[in-house]
Amino acid sequence: MVSAGSARVSWAVTHDSSSKEWTESMETQKLSTVEKVGFGAGDMALNVVISSMMLIITFFYTDIYGLKTTDLALLFVAVKVIGAIADLVMGQITDRYSFASGRYRPYLLWLAVPYGVSVFFVFSTPEWQYDAKLIWAYSTYILMTIMTAGVGIPYISLISGLTSDPQDRLSANGYRLFFAKIGAFMVTIVVPILSQRWGGGNPAVGYQAAMAVMAVMGVALFLFCYFSTTERVVHVVEKQSLLEQLKVLLQNDQWLVLCGVCVTGTIGYVVRGSVAIYYAKYYLGGSTETVAAFLTTGVVAAILAMIASTWITKFYCKVKLFRYTQIGVALISLAIYFFVKPSDTVLAFALYFLLSFVVDLHAPVFWSAIAETIDYGQVKTGKRVSGFAFGGISVCQKAGMAVAGGLVGVLLAYFDYQPNHEQTQFALNGIALMLSIIPGFFHLLMGLLMFKYRISDSYYTGVKTEMHKRGYVAA
Repeated sequence: MVSAGSARVSWAVTHDSSSKEWTESMETQKLSTVEKVGFGAGDMALNVVISSMMLIITFFYTDIYGLKTTDLALLFVAVKVIGAIADLVMGQITDRYSFASGRYRPYLLWLAVPYGVSVFFVFSTPEWQYDAKLIWAYSTYILMTIMTAGVGIPYISLISGLTSDPQDRLSANGYRLFFAKIGAFMVTIVVPILSQRWGGGNPAVGYQAAMAVMAVMGVALFLFCYFSTTERVVHVVEKQSLLEQLKVLLQNDQWLVLCGVCVTGTIGYVVRGSVAIYYAKYYLGGSTETVAAFLTTGVVAAILAMIASTWITKFYCKVKLFRYTQIGVALISLAIYFFVKPSDTVLAFALYFLLSFVVDLHAPVFWSAIAETIDYGQVKTGKRVSGFAFGGISVCQKAGMAVAGGLVGVLLAYFDYQPNHEQTQFALNGIALMLSIIPGFFHLLMGLLMFKYRISDSYYTGVKTEMHKRGYVAA
């Protein structure tokens, strides 16, 4: 095991100043289709948790497990604070230690099973007194959050070790997000159906059985990711304190823009995703099948968006695509609120499909942009902060989820939502707002923030050239 401090990073591969050798070196970092699929499988495994937390956990805790909405809000905030700390710690660990099989991949092997077990525990529902149930919810959610950090931070950092080719990074992230949406499909569609079929009239038992299947799938996918990928880009990490890393990151204005984008976008995603089940069940008056179909509509649209985004960015500026799609989401959200009535099921499905498609067109761009801002920061400051940068983005995601989780709990309480009861008109209007205008506002902020982001493909070409001139990269 090789140990070092964290922060300033240079490429260990020797290089020649000629463009020919640089290009040849890039060719050695091309990823095979199998490797891209394996890399994508890792995000599918991770989405067993992410999609659960965004789309079904609120409904599960209120309608199945029986937690109060006010307690739920505090739970979400507390857990996400712990998750943010865990992300930062894990970022430091991955920066400090490297192993024979790589800097990031070993954690996918070591923590896959504990991760799966923690997911299963969250959806276990012991029939205890309320206070004991609340303690169980806190304990299991915290455990799962720590385990998710243990596999999640190494996974999102893995792309920097697989290749430094920007096109291959974008392609690999396209595979990653495609499989992520497949994971979301499994959780949001398959889980409710299986829970109904396997529950025997007891939804708690059904959810436990269904999520056990998801947990096993998550373990298998992480193991597949480990065995199908190779870390070929080796970094030499020079010692630098956490404070020094933080100072370097705070000088990276483009990374800071992405932080703001991540927080606002996550709030929008989680608020809308958390209430989608409530909207289909109560506002549209749908059956279990209708709820599943509504969620399926969103996931299918998101999968198609991954494919469309890869195609669109071949001829249209990825930064402009990012900006204007999120502004478009705000406009579509307004249309959903003002035009969709409880009886307008077809219109609700159509507009929700459109919203889900447009909102996710930016996703491959965002995850590729993180690596680009790290390169930009190295050119700007002369220092490279990689693990802390990826960990910091994950912290921003957790912060957004914490705010959104707390907001959802508070809003459900404010609108007087009553689990498993016919809702008042006030509650129904609140649910409609939470699916449309409220998350749409955060996506609008997200799009406006991207006007501060300037690393287009042409700009990034200049960054890579400058890195090559300075000897920061060999490929």
